[in-house]
Amino acid sequence: MWKTLQERRPPAHMPGPGFVHLHTHSEYSLLDGAARVEAPRSNPSAPTIFSEAARDGMSAIAVTDHGAMFGALRFYEAARKTGVKPIIGVEAYVAPGSRFDRTPGESEEKYYHLTLLAENEKGYRNLLRLVSLAHLEGFYHRPRMDKQLLAEHADGLICLSGCLSSEVGVLLVNGQHDRALAAAGETRDIFGAGNYFVEVQDHGLADQRRIIGEQIRIAGELGVPVVATNDLHYTRKEDAKPHDVLLCIQQQKLQSDPKRLRFDSEEFYLKTSEEMRRVFSELPDACDQTLVIAERVQLLPELERIVVEHRTEYRLPRFETPHGEALESYLRELVERGVEQRYGTPPPVEVLERIDTELAVIAKMGFAGYFLIVWDLIRFAREQGIRVGPGRGSAAGSVASYALRITDLDPLRYGLLFERFLNPDRVEMPDIDMDFDERRRDEVIRYATETYGSDRVAQIVTFQTIKGKQGIRDAARVLGFPPIVGDRLCKMYP
Repeated sequence: MWKTLQERRPPAHMPGPGFVHLHTHSEYSLLDGAARVEAPRSNPSAPTIFSEAARDGMSAIAVTDHGAMFGALRFYEAARKTGVKPIIGVEAYVAPGSRFDRTPGESEEKYYHLTLLAENEKGYRNLLRLVSLAHLEGFYHRPRMDKQLLAEHADGLICLSGCLSSEVGVLLVNGQHDRALAAAGETRDIFGAGNYFVEVQDHGLADQRRIIGEQIRIAGELGVPVVATNDLHYTRKEDAKPHDVLLCIQQQKLQSDPKRLRFDSEEFYLKTSEEMRRVFSELPDACDQTLVIAERVQLLPELERIVVEHRTEYRLPRFETPHGEALESYLRELVERGVEQRYGTPPPVEVLERIDTELAVIAKMGFAGYFLIVWDLIRFAREQGIRVGPGRGSAAGSVASYALRITDLDPLRYGLLFERFLNPDRVEMPDIDMDFDERRRDEVIRYATETYGSDRVAQIVTFQTIKGKQGIRDAARVLGFPPIVGDRLCKMYP
């Protein structure tokens, strides 16, 4: 039926007419993907997704990280810099029933995989909503969405049926063709026949080769195209071994552990167009469909403004003043009151001149509302007896911040410059660092959410990276060396 990789390969000199990778895991598939979006500063010539795609002449490439879109902006920016069209997507986790159900389905599956791509701005926004709601409402082992949610936010999305861990893949591996057909048909109806593709992969795995004929049959029965993908987790074939070490670090298991998760193939790399055409030489149309999809996908205006035009729109929550007066007037009232408390009555001329200058700049740059929101959060915390830090960063150079008790350091006494904080010649959002008692920080977040709306409050993720010495220790550990070996190697590291 489906021949082996070697049997299907045409002569090596036969060129392919192109291919676009639509199933790609970057380093933002945390401790699972090892394909770099950007080369590290320490090694600027290191291969990245885009250096390899551009070297092969690929016109576009997708990112489909597991259950999240952490890397979407950086991916988009790096793609545009290299002249490769970015396709923003996600490999979603789909609950077998309701996303609110915290028990396994009858097949004992807690979730299935599904590949989603944003065709346009509408699709991108729907993808953001789906991923956010999967984390907020459907988290059970993984951030899961369900088919109801998919149906509500399907506009602008292209759906590929997914890998072996998809609903269709799992059912076919278990010999349940009719159920797989029904599942594929249901998903096709959610997205529309023109937006649903049966996804086929071949990394030399027995299950993939066993079901590919059934996948093609399902596509024919549903009247939808077949599309070929490679479940890309690293950039070059020789990265397979380091990637395996990364998986061990993720699982905190030894590489020699027979029960750990492992990839039973070294084919999960960024293959060239020619390599993909060879693998799917019997399905050239499945490779052609990658080009069709890439052509359909549009550049995203919102990301274009940020990445290409370097224009950012600041959308602040609305601060409600007590009597409906202008934000600038109310801010001045609070600052003048605070100046008297800080410097006495009447305040020194130097102070009055400084606040006039600062308030004029704040008003000109449109940041009065920002200062009022920060003041409000700190006011709330103090009224509730929540400890607040003295303020950090360049905000300490602002007399207005000092008067509002956002900071507790007198900038005039220490000769701190306001221009380091806000400069009308450099239009950037102010950056005021606030520190609250970690034991009661949630109370401040809850107040902000209730006051300004859950759609205007977010907690920002930060990433820890595996640095040189930590990487040496982790690698030594999972390879089975005693800790002393890792420590000795680290001492040799500059």
